[in-house]
Amino acid sequence: MSTYIVAVTGASGIIYAKRFLEEITGFGHHVKLVVSPTGEQILDLELGFQSEGNLGDREKEWCAFLGCGDASLELLDHDDLAANIASGSFTTAGMIVIPCSMGTLGRIATGVSSNLIDRAADVVLKERRRLILVPRETPLNLIHLRNMVTVTEAGAQIVPPIASFYHHPATIDDLIDAFVGRLLDQLGIDNELTRRWTGSLEPDINIVGGLW
Repeated sequence: MSTYIVAVTGASGIIYAKRFLEEITGFGHHVKLVVSPTGEQILDLELGFQSEGNLGDREKEWCAFLGCGDASLELLDHDDLAANIASGSFTTAGMIVIPCSMGTLGRIATGVSSNLIDRAADVVLKERRRLILVPRETPLNLIHLRNMVTVTEAGAQIVPPIASFYHHPATIDDLIDAFVGRLLDQLGIDNELTRRWTGSLEPDINIVGGLW
């Protein structure tokens, strides 16, 4: 199985990170997890999750929160620029920042490594590994858009959490799962989180009212 870096930053949409982490660890992949201080605040605000104590205690709380085994996830200190993922000599299959704040996007675009998330993203780019950024912001100003162009030209992939509806989602969980499935697709991880488009426009008899 592969090792992935997952970063959680201070933007709304933390539920996407939780579901992605549940799925990728569930497939048996190992995750190096880094959470920004603001990301931790949003976790508490949106999901009511707080991790306290030393790094080891917090890692166990994360594993319990996600329902994954202890061997599936390693929590790294946001400020530890000496961590293994800060070096290109430590190999990974790639990195995903979910959600990606505009501040994190801006620092990655300019090569400013003020914390482990910024530095790990810089390393992934310089080593020509896969970097996926999930920006959760609207509306976008010109600075945001230019930063997205810059990181895309450097090799990153911008994947905003835009909902699709052809699979007839009935709940918010359906929308979240469909998006997480697309993220896993980008990593080449086969999954069944969403209904695949077949080219058929036939009505779905399960939809209330028979409109579709």
